[in-house]
Amino acid sequence: MAMNQLKEALDTLKDTGVRITPQRHAILEYLINSMSHPTADDIYKALEGKFPNMSVATVYNNLRVFREVGLVKELTYGDASARFDFVTSHHYHVICEKCGKIVDFHYPGLDEVEHLASHVTGFKVENHRMEIYGTCPDCESKEVH
Repeated sequence: MAMNQLKEALDTLKDTGVRITPQRHAILEYLINSMSHPTADDIYKALEGKFPNMSVATVYNNLRVFREVGLVKELTYGDASARFDFVTSHHYHVICEKCGKIVDFHYPGLDEVEHLASHVTGFKVENHRMEIYGTCPDCESKEVH
């Protein structure tokens, strides 16, 4: 699955005329394999061993390029630093209110909400986002003790 997504992402970059550098390749691969919605800093820390001359700014700039071609979404929640999410099919986020962890879940039924919203309001609906808040199992188990 991930290999396929990486190939499609690289094809998208080629089609939009974005040069594929080893760093860009590594950042994309990291994002696709990471389910934790990393910050630019997380990505930098994970890859600095492989690319000693890469800076956090380089990571940010590449993420901006990916965002502009629609491969990556920037998620901002409250005051936490922005997290980056590789854009896949519709998925939703469950967010821990204690530690800020974000977990994906898929639920196909909500596409109907867009059709209904469009039908009722006459809007041309582009997309939607849903966030569910709670306490993750790790934080929950800390509270029990």
